[in-house]
Amino acid sequence: MNILYKKNVFIVLYFFSCFSKKTYIVVKKKMKLQKKKIYLQTQKHPFHILEPSPLPFMISLCVLILTVGFVEYLHFSSIFNFLIGLFALVIVMFMWFFDVIKEATFGGYHTSPVVDNLRFGFFLFVLTEVMFFVSFFWSFFHFSLAPSVFIGMQWPPEGLALISPLGLPLFNTVLLLYSSYLVTYSHKAMVSHSWKDSQLGLFLAILCGIFFLYVQGYEYINAPFSINDSVYGSVFYILTGCHGLHVFIGTVFLTVCFIRNELKHFTSDHHLGFEVAAIYWHFVDVVWIFVYLFVYCWSAGLFLF
Repeated sequence: MNILYKKNVFIVLYFFSCFSKKTYIVVKKKMKLQKKKIYLQTQKHPFHILEPSPLPFMISLCVLILTVGFVEYLHFSSIFNFLIGLFALVIVMFMWFFDVIKEATFGGYHTSPVVDNLRFGFFLFVLTEVMFFVSFFWSFFHFSLAPSVFIGMQWPPEGLALISPLGLPLFNTVLLLYSSYLVTYSHKAMVSHSWKDSQLGLFLAILCGIFFLYVQGYEYINAPFSINDSVYGSVFYILTGCHGLHVFIGTVFLTVCFIRNELKHFTSDHHLGFEVAAIYWHFVDVVWIFVYLFVYCWSAGLFLF
């Protein structure tokens, strides 16, 4: 009896000595995943029911502070509240995105119907962005197709020196088209289980986006006109400036995808975050093609139609 007791004690001690911290963490993760599977199996639908969160209210509050701060800057030249609202908005957005990444990557909540709905929702978001730029192009064509007497009855307005479309704008066009090819190449490499090629394509596309913004800033500094130079200056800077903002957002989007891909968050058949980033980037490229053809080339008289 005494020998049997010692043998059992030896077995228990040996088991706990082999049960290292790493093994404990692995077992704990497996238990959490098992609980998650049991929870998902108890659902009678494949959709994700969100838990209560203060983030939507916080986003609304940050946008309110941002808007009030912008109006305050326009009237009183005080930019403090605008910067506070912008900083708070970025912080809360990252908190929200972090929650979505946890739900998609570790929570197992993004089932096929959820992914389809998210993809459809993003297409609706892109549609609102399309209408956003349509409003600016509407203004551009309103003034260019029927120039008023206030701008000399001609387009571009009389006495206004334009930026040559065969210089930096053409270079930026080629740069964005090449970045669009790189994003498509990265996506196809991800689907084909080629992780290194996918990362290379993403990295080069990010560099193209950063270089585009640098060239755009250089063009602004050396432009022969300002935003106050007639309606052409206003429309030019609003269109190219809003597009540049979208390029910046798209570059951040691709950078987040690059980091997530480095952390192995994406697989060949589950990479919705990268898909919507690619859709957004292609949208930005298409908008720039219209900006280049009409705002730069058509205004400079390179072609008539």
